[in-house]
Amino acid sequence: MVGAIALSGWSCRDQTLSGSGSGVPTAVTTSAEDTHSAVEKIKFKQGNGDEKFSLKFEPDGAKLVDGADQELARLTLDASIHRNAGGSRQGAGKVKIKDINHQVLGYVVIHDGYWKLENAAQTEELYILRLQADGDLKLEDGTDKLVYRVKRRDYGYEIESPKKTSLYKVKVKGDKTSLRNANDETVLSTKSPILSTAMACFGFDVLSPAQQAALAYAVNLSEDL
Repeated sequence: MVGAIALSGWSCRDQTLSGSGSGVPTAVTTSAEDTHSAVEKIKFKQGNGDEKFSLKFEPDGAKLVDGADQELARLTLDASIHRNAGGSRQGAGKVKIKDINHQVLGYVVIHDGYWKLENAAQTEELYILRLQADGDLKLEDGTDKLVYRVKRRDYGYEIESPKKTSLYKVKVKGDKTSLRNANDETVLSTKSPILSTAMACFGFDVLSPAQQAALAYAVNLSEDL
């Protein structure tokens, strides 16, 4: 079932992830095409104000394009996610990542409370982003080795190394969400609606730009899991 998930994460700001509710799931009937109308494009700027890239929404997913509107990657959503009795979304789905030649690069698989980055054949787990009970997250590699901690802060989130060295901060001020480096310099920002947790994915330097964008897209789809 392609696109059978509400994209409400792209039309509301400054939300954080919370734990799943419980109850009997009921099917979501809102399609991706219906909800893309709220936001057509998420534009990201560099620290100097120049456009770096954008996520342009399509009926079945999104395109990652550079500042000159040249396609870098395509994200195709294949989701089967349901709402439980409490209204929270549950289930699994996946985002297929393809390059400009339509070759599959990998997948982000969406589960209840975690997201898996897999290789193109879906035979290997590369990374797993896990939601913690306290609202923090952690990125692990395929052997469950910690790669990054993502800690909740009063300003948004802080990305730390396994040794708790500060690497990036996600800050929300007014209508602007920014990713800042350890020197508190803006490296990426947007005034388009995006979750702080999704923005944090662009601070995962171990991932390729296409993987970062796909993971951010997937996290934003499942913002209330």
